[in-house]
Amino acid sequence: MESIIAYLNDSLEIILMVLLLGTGLWLTVRLGLIQFRYLGHGLAVVSGKYDDPDAPGEVTHFQALTTALSATVGIGNIAGVAIAIHWGGPGAIFWMWVTALLGMATKFSEVTLAQHFRSETADGQVAGGPMYYIEKGLGPNWKPLAMFFSLALITMAMISGNAIQANTLSDLLGTSFGIPAWISGAVGAAIVGLVIIGGIGRIGKVTGILAPLMAALYVLGGLAVIFLHADQILPSFQLIFTEAFSPSAGVAGTGAGVFAQTLIWGVRRGLFSNEAGQGSAPIAHAAARTDEPVSEGVVALLEPLIDTIIICTITALAILCTGVWNQQKVTPIELSSGDLCYLEANKDGYHPSDLNDDILVLRGEASKTNAVALGWHEVRTGRLYIDENLATPFTGHISRNDALAFDEDGVSYSVLYATAVETAAPLTLWAYEYALGSWGSGIVLACVLLFALSTAISWSYYGDRCTVYLFGTKAILPYRVLYIAMHFVGAILSLNLIWEMGDLSMALGTLPNVLALLLLSGLVVKLAKEYFGKIKG
Repeated sequence: MESIIAYLNDSLEIILMVLLLGTGLWLTVRLGLIQFRYLGHGLAVVSGKYDDPDAPGEVTHFQALTTALSATVGIGNIAGVAIAIHWGGPGAIFWMWVTALLGMATKFSEVTLAQHFRSETADGQVAGGPMYYIEKGLGPNWKPLAMFFSLALITMAMISGNAIQANTLSDLLGTSFGIPAWISGAVGAAIVGLVIIGGIGRIGKVTGILAPLMAALYVLGGLAVIFLHADQILPSFQLIFTEAFSPSAGVAGTGAGVFAQTLIWGVRRGLFSNEAGQGSAPIAHAAARTDEPVSEGVVALLEPLIDTIIICTITALAILCTGVWNQQKVTPIELSSGDLCYLEANKDGYHPSDLNDDILVLRGEASKTNAVALGWHEVRTGRLYIDENLATPFTGHISRNDALAFDEDGVSYSVLYATAVETAAPLTLWAYEYALGSWGSGIVLACVLLFALSTAISWSYYGDRCTVYLFGTKAILPYRVLYIAMHFVGAILSLNLIWEMGDLSMALGTLPNVLALLLLSGLVVKLAKEYFGKIKG
């Protein structure tokens, strides 16, 4: 399944990358660098200066921003940045920045259109988003595209906004405390369920508290890590810029020396992090109390700045300044996780193998007769041991089908230990722990918990509105039950599979939205000129 989804992603990613960056550049030029010219006005609007309690809508500008930020500031900042560096090298961070800067104009446009074409649903709630501006803005003949987007975004909500959050949380809790994935998945699903049943009103209240708290905690911890390694700040920036155009240091090998891979991983994780162009944030912003669509657009353009330019950069510097990004540490190798792979040797080194047979292990190393090594996150591990102290090398065989290791006496092990590189949230946790000790790991654990839950809560609303658009209000409850179930499922799937599924769902949702933004860009320019003319007047 992972191979099939990876193939589909490879087929779509170049198209997605060109369309996404090209649309962001096109909108930036047409709107006259709006992300730079009206940044201050966006801050004034979100501060409440222009709030009108009598305006149509359900939440304030600030609550709409925090709801959207709760869906964007999260696992992409902690795990996504680490994954980008793992696969694409430090240069991938530069392309995350580019995605964010251009994404500010993209997000302004999609939120402005969502406000302009929003409507009231049968359940009395305000609804807006790409499905509405595709149908109303482009005409009824485009409704099939609007329906396709809605289905894609429901899938995106289930996977990217929900299952990936649960997976990252279970991954970190399992690595840190040995908590089984099914337990963290069940508890997380219960918490998410208690909140989302209350709808956007309860979601806005919860995220209005969680988003500023968790962002402040994470940023302060990251700044402390960077401050303690201040002598590495300039070298880290130099490494980012150098590797952006001449990559040579991809950890997992795939990105090493390949510019396209560094670019793709930067854009992939940048899109996942700030969501510009996905069409998700406009659904949250459509509920804001305002009768000026552009006023909410200038609030939305703050999101990629906060999320990617500021918070993702803090994560990247923490990982690079501490030097943990390409180091190995003692790691529990969970044989049932799906993240253990076989690496086949050839003249270029080790590459993932399709071998499914048992692997013979002699004194902790794969038998040379198999011409296979063992990899953790596609990077060769050190010698395998049966204990965390690395005192007793493992000898026996690993059964991939059983997800167990059997020693010479037939004793089975579900977990072995080895020195291995980290990726995703455990890598970021290692950077914080390296600099701050147990305080650092505590900060990351707390933030992953808050980020994962708040993101899953916020994304439930996005899928909720698409469900209403497609099937009516009667489908809300079945959707929410399925959403809660997917939180549990996400916790127990392998890391590689769930992220590949997330990337595919994002691509399918982003393509129709980006097409609509290009076709409606003239209307966005018209609305912006009218609004800023009033402001100047």
